[in-house]
Amino acid sequence: MKKISQPRQWVMSLVALTALASIAVLMSGCAPVLVAGVATTGVVVATDRRTTGSVLDDATMSSSIMFKINEQYGDKVHVGVASYNGIILLTGEVPDVATKEGAGRIAAKEDRVRAVQNELLVGQLSELSSRANDSFITSKVKTRFVDSDFSPTHVKVVTERGIVYLMGIVKREEGEQATEIARKTSGVKQVVRIFEYNG
Repeated sequence: MKKISQPRQWVMSLVALTALASIAVLMSGCAPVLVAGVATTGVVVATDRRTTGSVLDDATMSSSIMFKINEQYGDKVHVGVASYNGIILLTGEVPDVATKEGAGRIAAKEDRVRAVQNELLVGQLSELSSRANDSFITSKVKTRFVDSDFSPTHVKVVTERGIVYLMGIVKREEGEQATEIARKTSGVKQVVRIFEYNG
């Protein structure tokens, strides 16, 4: 019998818990809310340019890599892991170059990873207030996408220390539009594009 690795088992447990929670909600008579959630998720997957398999792979890879990095380095690091179509983005802060490189190797060894963009900063860990501000900037960029009639499902937005990272499968004009929207959002210090172009 094949032994399941601890990170994969952790992800599978998370999926199982989510399924159990969904069943509990259905049994409690809250089906309309859950059905609306499922419908919304279906729309997002339908307009996402990744295959359904890639969307699921990205979620699994991100969780697994995050688990392994936390297991290896604990609270010495603050690392964010984002994945889009097999491209991994590492953001946050680490104490030294060796840790940055080690985190990059962990990400690169994960199954189905196509490339790793290691944007980890060697330095002091960011304050919670800074992280909250980054989350606020991300939400502002996404809101401006919608206000500008730009589909937010085409681009993943990640913000770290006021630097906005844009990931996605886009046409060149879409990439330029997303970049301009992000650049003109208050609080954004810099925009980094991690795009795959499809025309």
